[in-house]
Amino acid sequence: MSDVHDAYENPLAGRYASDAMKRTFSARFRFTTWRRLWVALAESEADLGLPITEAQLDTMRAHAEDVPFDRAKALEGELRHDVMAHIYAFREQCPDAGKVLHLGATSCFVTDNSEIVQVREGLLLVARKIRAIMRNLRGFCLQWKDLPTVGYTHFQPAQFTTVGKRAALWLQDLLEDHREITRALFDLRFRGVKGTTGTQDSFLKLFDGDHEKVVALDLKVAEKMGFEKVWPLTGQTYTRKQDSRVLAALSGLAQSAGKMSSDIRLLSHLQEVEEPFGKKQIGSSAMAYKRNPMRSERIAALSRWLITLSQNAPLTMSTQWMERTLDDSANRRLALGEGFLCADAILELLLNVSSGLVVQEGVIARRVREQLPFIASEEVMMQATKEGGDRQELHEEIRTAALAAAEKLKTEGGENDFFGRIADHPQLGAALRAVEGDLAASRFTGRASAQVSAFVEDVLDPELAAYPEETFDDEVSV
Repeated sequence: MSDVHDAYENPLAGRYASDAMKRTFSARFRFTTWRRLWVALAESEADLGLPITEAQLDTMRAHAEDVPFDRAKALEGELRHDVMAHIYAFREQCPDAGKVLHLGATSCFVTDNSEIVQVREGLLLVARKIRAIMRNLRGFCLQWKDLPTVGYTHFQPAQFTTVGKRAALWLQDLLEDHREITRALFDLRFRGVKGTTGTQDSFLKLFDGDHEKVVALDLKVAEKMGFEKVWPLTGQTYTRKQDSRVLAALSGLAQSAGKMSSDIRLLSHLQEVEEPFGKKQIGSSAMAYKRNPMRSERIAALSRWLITLSQNAPLTMSTQWMERTLDDSANRRLALGEGFLCADAILELLLNVSSGLVVQEGVIARRVREQLPFIASEEVMMQATKEGGDRQELHEEIRTAALAAAEKLKTEGGENDFFGRIADHPQLGAALRAVEGDLAASRFTGRASAQVSAFVEDVLDPELAAYPEETFDDEVSV
């Protein structure tokens, strides 16, 4: 007998995703949802006058959660059809109801609709976790909104910003992702009860040509499954544009997470801001002193994978034939489930990172002091210009002195001697003495602090106010 360790295990399920998301895309959730759909269909058909008894409904309800997985697997081996295998297995458990089971339906009634249920539950969980991460970052941004730090363009020192403002950029991206996720949730439509090619012909015949009852059946089943919206038109399947929209929203989350994780990795290299590091965590098998940003690196890796995975949905949508083709099935089994498991894995990591970011104020202050003379040079130049200096000539003097000071810092280290290099210049020296008593780094962060406060108060908090604080029982090792 083969051992479990002899078979491939998907790392998303085995290592990264939460129990809650794995349950949502599990076989048990899928097949019990099929049974709930069959019950909802039979109940609705009975409500609308078809000869289905309460006893038949009761026996179906009694076995709705009791899936004989081994029996269904054996039947699928014989029938080569997963839906029919589960119909047969369900019928064996409730033989009196067998003749009304799946009445008028096609396989996509259970496959498509159950997948939409899974997507809904997955989106709800993703949205909850994004909100938890935003709350973590909200506190971080407000705590550090006033702390000056060197801002970078092209990863070269530019002007000052603040630690909180930089993190607020991550927060703003995640807020946009939350809006896309909730929009995808709001727009999510149930396939409903449409029949083999979407014409509802089988149901029209069951109800003796009564169009109103067929329309009512569609809406009743959707309502029983918790949906207010139903696709007005389908072929055998609902339009795969819905999958594209959902995976695009997950891809957007991956893009934001990838950006945030890249920033943290760079800041970790600078030793300015670091992700949490366990007391017994090992950074390298060889270099015991290392403190690798392994969570952020994993986020970057998973984000890249999810972004590329999201391209499956548009390709599937564009290659659908007429009312349906089956070449989407195997692809969607992978893309939908693994897309959500990957998004969940990224969020689990972000929850951990965002709850324990470490700010190294001493390192940041040292780098600010090093760059302050360069950042202040424009103010010195403006002051000298006010006193009658030629702006272009002064700019060249500053450029030459700044490049020399920067070269010395790179080759010799020590303090930035830029101010000393211009102190004897007749105009720049006088301008320096006029302003150097008020060259605190906080004077060069512009509206960074105010921007953070305004964003949190005016944009973020109103969005979060619509949702209560949320906790998560599922924990994974990160």
